Amino acid sequence: MASLGLTLSCTISRLNLMSELSNNLPTIRVFRALSSKLTPQKPLHHHRLFKSSFSTLNCSKTLGSNLVFNDNLVVLGIETSCDDTAAAVVRGDGEILSQVVSSQADLLARYGGVAPKMAEEAHSQVIDQVVQDALDKANLTEADLSAVAVTIGPGLSLCLRVGVQKARKIAATYQLPIVGVHHMEAHALVARLCDRDLQFPFMALLISGGHNLIVLARDLGHYLQLGTTIDDAIGEAYDKSAKWLGLDLRRSGGPAIEELARQGDAQSVKFSVPMKQHKDCNFSYAGLKTQVKLAIESKNLDAGIPFSSASIEDQRLRADIAASFQRVAVLHLEERCERAIQWALEIEPLIKHLVVSGGVASNQYVRARLHEVVARNSLQLVCPPPSLCTDNGVMIAWTGIENFRLGRFDPPPPAVEPEDCQLDLRPRWPLGEEYERGRSIARSMRTARIHPSLTALTQASQCQKS
Repeated sequence: MASLGLTLSCTISRLNLMSELSNNLPTIRVFRALSSKLTPQKPLHHHRLFKSSFSTLNCSKTLGSNLVFNDNLVVLGIETSCDDTAAAVVRGDGEILSQVVSSQADLLARYGGVAPKMAEEAHSQVIDQVVQDALDKANLTEADLSAVAVTIGPGLSLCLRVGVQKARKIAATYQLPIVGVHHMEAHALVARLCDRDLQFPFMALLISGGHNLIVLARDLGHYLQLGTTIDDAIGEAYDKSAKWLGLDLRRSGGPAIEELARQGDAQSVKFSVPMKQHKDCNFSYAGLKTQVKLAIESKNLDAGIPFSSASIEDQRLRADIAASFQRVAVLHLEERCERAIQWALEIEPLIKHLVVSGGVASNQYVRARLHEVVARNSLQLVCPPPSLCTDNGVMIAWTGIENFRLGRFDPPPPAVEPEDCQLDLRPRWPLGEEYERGRSIARSMRTARIHPSLTALTQASQCQKS
């Protein structure tokens, strides 16, 4: 509990809540319903109103059950958690004013995956231009913003640092509130921007290169983890399989495998479905990766020869392996989702939606197979468009908006920060508390140096309030 208390007092925690609003804040109105309709208006310089209302050293309390709702919210979102540098400007009514993404696809192809130090340098080289482009496309300046939202975890520490430093610089210069965002919560919540009928509670399957997570979203900041990966995520398996098959990684492994799989026979290679003996909702892709590698070796395929230069027979064999891999990888998703839906309905019988988001959710085969799963269970599938499934600034800005409305934001940082200022970066930050039935004795995930989950922090802050 001592460590939890320290976490709650950190300078840039997204759960620092503002309790006192000055009486001269005419542009902030309190509404009781999150679904209130907003009317787009010319953005105001809200940041000027906050200059005397914050202390950069003290955590503040919650606003209670009422929601802070602002017709004129305009939030800049910054995302640098892994290998894409992204920024976007989003209005409080959900209008996307701009979206800019700088890809590191060439680095991925050169190194065969994400190299943290190289990724950090790439972020540093483009972050200023990406943010400026986002503002220019929105026809705004920093002075027009209401707040800045930025990913603080989970992700690669070196990469997170670049985005957080940029966000704090802007917030300090223009005296803007700042919202620290959980990357995986953002993947889940962006669906609420796309589908305004999506209300809590709902289920979310979040699948990407680094994450395989299925949660019950009970409320903003409140998530119950039904299952996660015990080793590798599905996106990692796609990327490694693409590399071993000699595919062009400049478009990332997922799309490359998906395209090649259309040419192959999905029944030709008999891969085993992972974790059939485990009756839980956790995932494992390390063994399937090994099966793919062994299949490639058994057919004497040379991954050093690019697919485009391989013989017709070699190309056919690679397509068969890709199709067989994808069938089993997604079948594993289907089986775990089927069980997770049953668990979730026992907990929250009124659930109507399954959100599928994250980079792998762009895959049309994945969407089609999961659509059948939810249809069998009388649910609706909600998938953001592909551009909002992969890492992007829109999801960060929108999550910032949702939290800002509840008063969950930090005061502007000091104009001059000491050189030894320790930023609050959370590279290993669970989203929700683990469901008892979902705990796996097979879990090999290291637990050292993990932040308390977002849900635990939210609950702790509410206890402090009461």
